[in-house]
Amino acid sequence: MDIVGNGFLARNLRSLAGRHPDTVALAAGVSWASGTSDEDFAREAALLHEVAERCQDAGRRLLFFSTAATGMYGLAEGPGREDTPVTPCTPYGAHKLALEQLLRDSGAAHVILRLGHLVGPDQPEHQLLPTLVRQLREGVVRVHREAARDLIDVGDVITVIDRLLAMDLRAETVNVASGFAVPVEDVVDHLARALGLEARREFVDTGVRQHVISTEKLRALVPQVAEMGFGPGYYRRILGDFTASVSSGTSAHA
Repeated sequence: MDIVGNGFLARNLRSLAGRHPDTVALAAGVSWASGTSDEDFAREAALLHEVAERCQDAGRRLLFFSTAATGMYGLAEGPGREDTPVTPCTPYGAHKLALEQLLRDSGAAHVILRLGHLVGPDQPEHQLLPTLVRQLREGVVRVHREAARDLIDVGDVITVIDRLLAMDLRAETVNVASGFAVPVEDVVDHLARALGLEARREFVDTGVRQHVISTEKLRALVPQVAEMGFGPGYYRRILGDFTASVSSGTSAHA
């Protein structure tokens, strides 16, 4: 596998660099669901167009990372599925959906993964968990009222990717998530207890409702996910691993 990018996901993909030689993984571009600009979006679109063109010319498969988060599925009726029409509810979600269509139209063989919220050591500072830890340490945590997030360990994601790429998938879109939405308030409670921190909470109304990500297709393609412990309590294990890395001095960075 060739890997385009050098950020959090790209670094974790390096364990697969000696496998799947027919595949190019595009792990670069916009990873910040808020605060992005039209210029950022345009750069990612241009990069995707360029890499897809190269893959088509060389007969290789392109692995592209989209989102299964609120921006994509926040308006979905019922669990967000890959095979139903989507109405994005944020500019980031609309951008990722447009890139998915750009890739499909390119003619390149591809696998599109709509990811939940990845958790692991050395995450970028702007992502959810490092942000919450920083706010806890500063004494004030801003929580979006009724917000929930599907958290999934980045190591489990890499295992799933390895399994998916071992199949002859050439034009597929798959949600990669745990399938369980965890209230952000519960995430804050867990982090505060584990790190021994107390902070005042400021609640913000966003109007975005909770959503659940369907993993029906993922489970059909990769039955081994049944052994990964996905369930209502799964997040406690991965938050435990995350807080252990924070407590041991492994800092999150971009």
